[in-house]
Amino acid sequence: MTTSAPLPSGTEAAISAGHTVTDRLIEANTDYAAAFTDPGMDARPVLKVAVVACMDARLDLHAALGLELGDCHTIRNAGGVVTDDVIRSLTISQRALGTRSVVLIHHTGCGLETLTEEFRHELEMEVGQRPAWAVEAFRDVDQDVRQSMQRVRTSPFLLETGHVRGFVFDVRTGLLREIDPS
Repeated sequence: MTTSAPLPSGTEAAISAGHTVTDRLIEANTDYAAAFTDPGMDARPVLKVAVVACMDARLDLHAALGLELGDCHTIRNAGGVVTDDVIRSLTISQRALGTRSVVLIHHTGCGLETLTEEFRHELEMEVGQRPAWAVEAFRDVDQDVRQSMQRVRTSPFLLETGHVRGFVFDVRTGLLREIDPS
């Protein structure tokens, strides 16, 4: 079983020839920009929804949710966990840019299920400084979605907390499974 997608053709040769992955991305952007036309959008999402999801490379959120450019705000981090920074982004999304719904998406096989807060201690031992942030590791993805929904619903900074729904994305089937908040 492979754990990652194959590299696009020519990528390995380019990287071994002294180019970096970032060089490849910049070259791709040049091609993109050559065909780019300004869609005339502003920063307000058309569907007035913010999606908070894990940063896992296997989640193609726009494709999985049938979204187009401009439809939503997408906030991603390790685990899709609702942290203080996610609350900051959601607050700006709602108060300054008009979103009203929040969709939370965790997924099966998340790397945070294999970590513990010991990860912070190991970092401290290695670099001589303890990270200020929590790992937010979890063992039960459903319960972590519930906890994230609760964090959104109880935030005093958010205008709209009644339209919060949480899901687990199955990385094998591509299906979402809704999590009951109670």
